[in-house]
Amino acid sequence: MSRITATLVGCTAILLWSTLALATSATGAVPPFLLTALTFSIGGAVGLAAAVLRGVPLGVLRQPWPVWLHGVGGLFGYHFFYFSALKLAPPAEAGLIAYLWPLLIVLMSSLLPGEKLKSVHVIGALMGLAGTVVLLGGRAGGLGFSPAYLPGYGAALLCAFIWSGYSVLSRRFQSVPTDVVAGFCLATAALSALCHLAFEPHIWPSGTGEWLAVAALGAGPVGLAFYTWDIGMKRGDIKLLGIASYAAPVLSTLLLVAAGYAAASWSLAVACGLIVGGALVATVLARKQPAESRRSLSQSSST
Repeated sequence: MSRITATLVGCTAILLWSTLALATSATGAVPPFLLTALTFSIGGAVGLAAAVLRGVPLGVLRQPWPVWLHGVGGLFGYHFFYFSALKLAPPAEAGLIAYLWPLLIVLMSSLLPGEKLKSVHVIGALMGLAGTVVLLGGRAGGLGFSPAYLPGYGAALLCAFIWSGYSVLSRRFQSVPTDVVAGFCLATAALSALCHLAFEPHIWPSGTGEWLAVAALGAGPVGLAFYTWDIGMKRGDIKLLGIASYAAPVLSTLLLVAAGYAAASWSLAVACGLIVGGALVATVLARKQPAESRRSLSQSSST
């Protein structure tokens, strides 16, 4: 698979994650850890079924413990600290801190062999972060960080580092088949079920509509998305995928507006401009720089 194709495949994860808020809103009062257990069970089962149909032996799940630590630690660790942050701090501030992960992916990618971090990548990622600040701040009527919520902010920051670390380190496990993500999903579902039993009330989906929403979540944003993200991180353009990830909250808000769950606002328009602009800066200017450097090199050599 080419680098461009893998990047496009990775982008489908971002599109799927943008439907997460809308689909979650249709699941009613199901508590977060139970919802995670249900959706990851579906996502893992679908992944295993797809592997079997393609003739992949289930023995592929026999991987060294670092592979499992990386996969389960990334998927379960992210969700555990994200839900903890939402309980311990206001959602807008916690969500903003947690959404530092795209910027961290861009910065951490420079540690990988063959990856070079350019100033335009950092500028593009910062523009995306600025768009997210505007969007979340506009939703909440302003952001007000308070020392009283430091435990929640800390959990959100851990969440950002866990997901960015999981994503970038996927390149180090490039030889591990993406089918193994099914095992990560099932292990995450089991751990989430234990957290549900320990911390949450038992509120199951009510009616066919809520169960269909749970199934849609498990098949898409909490299922297929993790497989396509794995492909993008292992074989695609990590920096571009990190910057493009800032489009998820904007697309998510647009879907909520279209469905009548949210109202259009100036903050949404500004966020769109900043995020699209950041992506253009990171892609167009990054391609121009090597061309300009080659021209200057040829001119100097001719003189």
